Amino acid sequence: MKDSIRYLSLCGMLGYGYSPVSLENALKQELDFIGVDAGSTDPGPYYLGSGKGFVKRLQIKRDLSLILKEAKSRGIPLIIGSAGGSGAKPHVDNVLEIMTEIAREQEFPLKAAVIYSDLSTDFMKKAAGHLFSCGGSPEFDPANAEKLCNPVAQFGTDPIIEGLKTGADVIVSGRCCDTAIFAAFPIWKGFDPGLALHAAKIAECGALCARPVGANDSLVVEMHRDFFTVEPPNPARTCTPDSVAAHSLYEQPDPNCFYEPEGKIDLSACSFEQIAPRKVKVSGSRLVPAGKKTTKLEGAVKSGYRSITIAGLRDPSAIRHLDEIEKGVRTAVAESANFVKEGEYSLRFLRYGLDAVTGANEPLPAPLPREVGLVIEAIAPTQDQADALIGLARSKALHQGFQDRKATAGNLAFPFSPSDFSGGAVYEFALYHLTDLPLQFEPTIKVIE
Repeated sequence: MKDSIRYLSLCGMLGYGYSPVSLENALKQELDFIGVDAGSTDPGPYYLGSGKGFVKRLQIKRDLSLILKEAKSRGIPLIIGSAGGSGAKPHVDNVLEIMTEIAREQEFPLKAAVIYSDLSTDFMKKAAGHLFSCGGSPEFDPANAEKLCNPVAQFGTDPIIEGLKTGADVIVSGRCCDTAIFAAFPIWKGFDPGLALHAAKIAECGALCARPVGANDSLVVEMHRDFFTVEPPNPARTCTPDSVAAHSLYEQPDPNCFYEPEGKIDLSACSFEQIAPRKVKVSGSRLVPAGKKTTKLEGAVKSGYRSITIAGLRDPSAIRHLDEIEKGVRTAVAESANFVKEGEYSLRFLRYGLDAVTGANEPLPAPLPREVGLVIEAIAPTQDQADALIGLARSKALHQGFQDRKATAGNLAFPFSPSDFSGGAVYEFALYHLTDLPLQFEPTIKVIE
């Protein structure tokens, strides 16, 4: 049994890019595997519901075209987690198509272990009574079981370990925990799971734990029996105890721990030590195994179609009376929109420079800004209805009267012609819950020749 293993986190997100110098330097070392996260719910429910990726195809192809053949020729397994952005079957299949294209262009065979994590409608119907709120989500509505678009399970390390056992060149995983990508191999090889999961938590974002910070570069991790080290292969970046400790808290509400399907990772006894100019040693992490195993489920439903318009306001009087203008626009649209029922559409006004980001959480600035950017959004059951609503809202806002108005021309300045943009389908999360029902996802082998 090896006393240490070394792996490369390619970058913080597949398609975000990484320096060829980083790859060249990392490949000078003996690597046991290469991992890269490829998905997230951070961009919202649209990408899961639509089956589209938020990182574009050409970005993904660039990142894979540099590493696939190199990893294959050296016998280094590559693990891609949450493939395609959201990890549902359309996303995974898109990454497989890109890999196939690269393998044929560069003329090398490839064996891929594919792990789909999609949930069936039958499973969702059976799951009633076994779904628990996650992150403040409301109780699951059983009526949505058949409306869910591309629902997935976010699994832990076990399915990826099964994929590694097949001896595949590449593991293409559906939706999984970010840590599973990097912790599966060390846990499989008998390394401490607490250390493995903590190292994976740091590695999942590539060089984001280094300075200068950036998810668009690589990180090398060395796992030992009672500690691990992190070091960026790019000489322009440096890891420090502060930078690595800070990233251990990334997206976590408690500085002393974080949770994964395997259990609680206790960081209260951790130490961070500078052992080389750009390398940090981490020790003291430990796993408190979960008493009851749960799996997070994700799914979106289509809620309508979006259209938007973007404009600017410069008139100080109009800026002062934006509440009045908005109220007048809503009333005028309701009077004219006989093509859609009241209650079936929504209008939203985002006032950048005033409160578009903070809302009512902070008082309005004083004095008011000289300019305000206004985004008006309409959501309706069809795209035609949304487009017509935004046309009404835009024209009403352009000429809406308000107290103390002196000008008779338009209120708004439009940076684009046409001024209105059809946004397509709108999705919202309807499934963001934990389940205690057993789930098993087996790898299938795909050979690319």
